[in-house]
Amino acid sequence: MAETQKAVVLLSGGLDSATTLAIAKSRSFDCYALTFRYGQRHEIEVQAAVKIAQVLGVCEHKIVDMDLTAFGGSALTDKGLAVPKDRPIAGREIPITYVPARNTIFLSYALAWAEIIGAFDVFIGVNAADYSGYPDCRPEYIKAFQTLANLATAAAVEGKGKFRIQAPIIRMSKAQIIQAGAELGLDYSLTHSCYDPDENGRPCGHCDSCLIRLKGFKEANLTDPADYQPL
Repeated sequence: MAETQKAVVLLSGGLDSATTLAIAKSRSFDCYALTFRYGQRHEIEVQAAVKIAQVLGVCEHKIVDMDLTAFGGSALTDKGLAVPKDRPIAGREIPITYVPARNTIFLSYALAWAEIIGAFDVFIGVNAADYSGYPDCRPEYIKAFQTLANLATAAAVEGKGKFRIQAPIIRMSKAQIIQAGAELGLDYSLTHSCYDPDENGRPCGHCDSCLIRLKGFKEANLTDPADYQPL
């Protein structure tokens, strides 16, 4: 890269977004991290995002508040809906943990911030190989949003640059993602993946996200540093 460029990186506090931030940093981007407090079941992942942003040394970290509980429809924003446990990882139906239009909302905010700071790269840690059935984690979705970004912004229309929605881990297995982060020195003990942690923040070990994470560490021949709830 001839000169340092700015990038907005969506940072949830989870394994995938942390790895994506580490990748963006390794590509010499000046990273601006964006996290959302959107009415999710717990605050733990936001706290994890703060720690990750500090350790990885982002230029700025914004935490944006919004209330997706106003719409509900997801076990992550409606505590009246149970988080599925111990279901087959291979299932491809869209689960109740899908938050309607979440990535579209998040990317729209990231695009707005990118345009303000003069960044033309937006990184998002979506994954289509080991994903949990979410339609907004697919390559065709990322391609479509990038097209939208270059139609909907003054910066692109005026020829100042072309926006790139970068999803560097989208075709990796979870094991490959973990290996990539480990090679970059990422401390996965900082991350939080569980949909349904206990009051002490310990992951359940049984939701889709925990199962995929555990499988990934096993296949990567690495030890998951997460402190899981006792069986």
